[in-house]
Amino acid sequence: MALPLAPEPPLSAPLDVGFDYTRSLGPVLGRFMTALRERRIEGVRGSDGRVHVPPVEYDPVTSAPLSDPVAVADEGTVVSWSWMAEPVAGQPLERPFGWALVRLDGADTAMLHAVDAGTPDRMRTGLRVRARWAAEPVGSIRDIVCFEPAGAGVEPRGPAAPATGGAEPVTMLTTPVHLAYRHSASEQESRYLRALADGRFIGQRCPACGKVYVPPRGACPADGVPTEEEVQLPDRGIVTTFCIVNVPFLGQRITPPYVAAYVLLDGADIAFLHLVLGCAADEVRMGMRVEAAWKPRERWTTSLENVDHFRPTGEPDAPFESYSEHL
Repeated sequence: MALPLAPEPPLSAPLDVGFDYTRSLGPVLGRFMTALRERRIEGVRGSDGRVHVPPVEYDPVTSAPLSDPVAVADEGTVVSWSWMAEPVAGQPLERPFGWALVRLDGADTAMLHAVDAGTPDRMRTGLRVRARWAAEPVGSIRDIVCFEPAGAGVEPRGPAAPATGGAEPVTMLTTPVHLAYRHSASEQESRYLRALADGRFIGQRCPACGKVYVPPRGACPADGVPTEEEVQLPDRGIVTTFCIVNVPFLGQRITPPYVAAYVLLDGADIAFLHLVLGCAADEVRMGMRVEAAWKPRERWTTSLENVDHFRPTGEPDAPFESYSEHL
């Protein structure tokens, strides 16, 4: 008697997501960043007299806009802390350090930053610390490289920041955002992705309502029952809704205008998002019949990107009634 084949393990892959987040600072935070560029720290005074560092734009008591800047020292006291024994990429220091809430002299609130204490036994609540400034400040919170213990036996700091009189104030801030993680697909998603590597679309049918889900979900979200029946689907379908992209952005591989559309494969009940190319953007319409334009077979992987885009088939448009329930 032949033994059943063991199921293939779920697919997993590292994902690396990153982009630059740019924002305008406004008058309060702009003044704070401009001061940092000059190796100074400024807070803002609230209606109850408290000095907030970093500054807040609106009073936490009255919600009114705040505009009374207050200079504070670049030395202060550790209020609370935790030890970072194994720093990760992007953190202020590459060696072990303390994350601490530091209340600067002249401030009533604490700011979060790194403390380069060397060893955890040197970290403590009440530790006096001072800012270690970047060699070339630019108007960013990273102009404070970290804080370091202050007091007797500490080496004197370097020269003050170069004068920036007449320089334009800091009004914009660009922060790189980066996230690296490993994504594991479910058993059903893994079967779907392996089918794509073979040039096929598959879905799963709900035994209760009969809807076919693509990609497979493992269970019907409407009926809550397992979807075990596998369904082979063609690589043709209908454009249900679409958007014409006219705005360029960093990393864009297609010159605008182009169309991102929801494509409902024949026999499926869920549409998915993909590109529609092969015709002018203003020719794409709801109900247009399209087919998958596959990449060369030698470039196929376990990914929906095996389909480079969808293109018009030239067939008559589908009647609205045939896809109105799937918008």
